Amino acid sequence: MAMTPVRNCLVIGAGIGGLGAAVALRRQGIDVDVVDIKPADQVVGVGINQPGNSLRALDVLGVLEDCLAAGYQFDRNEYFDWQGNQILVTPCSLGTDRVPPNNALARADLHQILGDAADRAGANLTYGTTVAEVVDDGEGVSVTFNDGREGRYDVVAAFDGIRSPVRRRLFGDAAEPQYTGFAVWRVTLPRPTEVTHTMLFHGDRSNTGVIPLSDEHMYLLHVTAEPEHARYAPADLPALLRQRLAGYGGLVAHLRDQLPDGGVVYSPISEVHLPAPWHKGRIIVLGDAAHASAPNLTQGAAMALEDAVVLADELRRDRVVEESLAAVSAARFARTKLVQDVSHGILTTEMAITADTLDDFAANLREHLPGQAAYVEALLNQPFRLVTAPASL
Repeated sequence: MAMTPVRNCLVIGAGIGGLGAAVALRRQGIDVDVVDIKPADQVVGVGINQPGNSLRALDVLGVLEDCLAAGYQFDRNEYFDWQGNQILVTPCSLGTDRVPPNNALARADLHQILGDAADRAGANLTYGTTVAEVVDDGEGVSVTFNDGREGRYDVVAAFDGIRSPVRRRLFGDAAEPQYTGFAVWRVTLPRPTEVTHTMLFHGDRSNTGVIPLSDEHMYLLHVTAEPEHARYAPADLPALLRQRLAGYGGLVAHLRDQLPDGGVVYSPISEVHLPAPWHKGRIIVLGDAAHASAPNLTQGAAMALEDAVVLADELRRDRVVEESLAAVSAARFARTKLVQDVSHGILTTEMAITADTLDDFAANLREHLPGQAAYVEALLNQPFRLVTAPASL
């Protein structure tokens, strides 16, 4: 295999990871086309927290200041029972002198910031378009799009989500999403003055959180056990969420009474982790397509943005493309698996709490969580490459 510089790349998927990759690749001088099957203005989601390691990636992309200006920074998490009685407060040690521990903002704002950065960098973004055929002949990748256009690329990077068609094309059913048994409900609300950081409320086989997004807004999340194939009409979601919050008191009860008649987003929680390597030939899958996790560490977008930065860094090196792509998954596999395993453990532990076991859970949380959180955050503060997994948590 000959060593030739990577001149261009097709990025499939214009979500947070795909747009981040477009910016990172352009900053390395690589020409970039981005395609996404969705319309340009279709951003699904409510708010999103960007922890310190994600903000480090956004800093590499040159958009940190824009994200901080659009968001709300905070440095701790506070835990309660479902009646609003405090269990403990844990400081967050993520970030650096330049980067705060957390910055939450509207998902649409983050998407806009990254999209604008990709435009400024010279990436070509095309929405309402997807890939119809891909042929990797070893020297490059020939792509036919669903609108009949054709292109030739040195590399194809798919950030096309947890249901990734590209992953299925490359690896078959080697890694299909697994439903966890739980779903998350989210909605944007006016921010009460006391919501200045993440506040988590543990209930009877459910969990509720609030995260500030700005001086004016916050978002509420609620995790419940739901049937795998449950499909609820959007118009019914507010009433269903009110029902599921019925047992909560304190702040959550107040917010429940303020729920609007629309704007609730319902998302089943599924996971996938593709065995390494994540590429075949000159095509690689990254972001949720390779390693989707439960949202409990708020690390999903962070892992995709880290992927984007590492991909661009590896592709600038003087070696054959396939070796660079192999280096990406080798560098990223253990770190993304750590995030998935910790997130899954938090999810299943929290969702096993009952009214009868809540006091025991609270005592265990007070004893163990500060040390566990500090350990995981120390790992996340490390560089975006983790070649071997830690021995234990």
